[in-house]
Amino acid sequence: MSIGAVIDAREMAPADVAEEVANVVFAGGTVIVPNDTSYLIGCDPYRSPAIDRIYAAKGRPDNRPLTMHVASPQEFLEYASDNPLAVVAAKRLLPAPVILLVSKPDFISDELAAGLSTLAFRVPEDALARGILERCGPLAGTTVSLAGKPRYRGDEDEEMLPPADLLVRYGPTRYDRESSIVDLTGAHARILREGVVSSERLSELLGPVERPTIKVRTQHI
Repeated sequence: MSIGAVIDAREMAPADVAEEVANVVFAGGTVIVPNDTSYLIGCDPYRSPAIDRIYAAKGRPDNRPLTMHVASPQEFLEYASDNPLAVVAAKRLLPAPVILLVSKPDFISDELAAGLSTLAFRVPEDALARGILERCGPLAGTTVSLAGKPRYRGDEDEEMLPPADLLVRYGPTRYDRESSIVDLTGAHARILREGVVSSERLSELLGPVERPTIKVRTQHI
């Protein structure tokens, strides 16, 4: 296992865990920390070498951007205050196990957004995760997955984790399903992946929700 250090959040005060993570992030390191639906590997979003290390550790294609993880709905709106749907989501939905896509703000580099016009955000529904984010600022990250498993959720198989400077053990995550993905860049919210938060629930909170159009082809024999 190529992990620099390991701490167990179940045996420490949350503030001490957040301080340990912040020390690594502020020094330009990468961390594996718990989220509400999975663990994530993350870093300071404004340190290019750290971002490069995450891409290399995950073998992630350059055209797949990382997700910004922030501590609160209010912090999310710092990036999307001119988006009426984002304002509604911040008031009614967040924090929640969802990924929200908004138009990339001008002050965010094209590198961080992988050249796309959108930027993805998470405000996790987990107190420890939000405490970490409150202490060290936003994290740019992506889900930690293992060979043969969609996500890493606990202490098992740590030797298969990607390399990072710090791993925070926390046991199983709160939810055992993927986060929902919702595009907020149009006139109506558009669900790209249905996960923990159902499309019905999203409609209740955000108004009309569009679904991707799937073309059904007739098979000719």
